[in-house]
Amino acid sequence: MMLGSAIEVGTPLAAAARLRMRGSIRLNNRWLPFHASQIVAPGLGFVWTARVGGLIKGYDRYVDNAGDMRWKLLGLFAVSSASGPDVTRSAAGREAGERFWLPTSLLPALGVEWSAADDTHPVARVRTASGPIDVHYEIDHAGQVQSVELSRWGDPDSTGTFGSHTFGGKMTEHQTFDGVTIPTRGAVGWHFRQPGWESGEFFRFRITEFHLVL
Repeated sequence: MMLGSAIEVGTPLAAAARLRMRGSIRLNNRWLPFHASQIVAPGLGFVWTARVGGLIKGYDRYVDNAGDMRWKLLGLFAVSSASGPDVTRSAAGREAGERFWLPTSLLPALGVEWSAADDTHPVARVRTASGPIDVHYEIDHAGQVQSVELSRWGDPDSTGTFGSHTFGGKMTEHQTFDGVTIPTRGAVGWHFRQPGWESGEFFRFRITEFHLVL
């Protein structure tokens, strides 16, 4: 029911989408405002470009099966940069978890395997270069996504060691653009539905613009 509710009849099978969003992101235990644009091309990758707090600019991306990030203060001073196998594996998890922003990319014809514990908890097994990832959804009676949860590679507690950790969040608003209905407001982070969620939540978003790329 999830895909039937998210994709209107006659909607083209777009390979990508362009989004704009606003919200707040937690850095060093401080919530800072951001505005960003993103290209999502499931199976190929994503590029998320943002300005945070009015001073920090940069990007997170996953392209050609390689993840990296580059952030600078005032466009001059390096704030954060990272790449390598751990970053790539974490970015692959993000790409799988964000496929709800292009519902047509979750069709079985594109290699996604579906299962379900019941009518409101479907699971999509998404193939990535780092291996298959099971994305657990919670949907309401109308088939709209209420939450997303997956096991994602990362180091959320800054221990210096990467591993698999629960990642996900709640979706609170939805809107239809170009024939697809997507979550347009929510909050995500590490340790979703676990004791560490209070400190693990780091990203609150509101989608302001969306276009399919045909």
